[in-house]
Amino acid sequence: MEKDINRIKVVLAEMKKTNKWLAEQLGCAPTTVSKWVTNACQPTMETYLRIAKLLEVEINELLNRKYVESI
Repeated sequence: MEKDINRIKVVLAEMKKTNKWLAEQLGCAPTTVSKWVTNACQPTMETYLRIAKLLEVEINELLNRKYVESI
């Protein structure tokens, strides 16, 4: 089973945005964003929605399809 639940790191790279930028936009610690992009932990659904809006993508683009299909 795929362990990477989210694709936040990939989408940030595609949008040429940094973890620091995302942390500033969300008003959270850069270490928190780092944990999300490494899949050490996951943001809340509300935060996923905020991230999607900030990056102007659909929320499903932030999720790893292989993981979603395996559950």
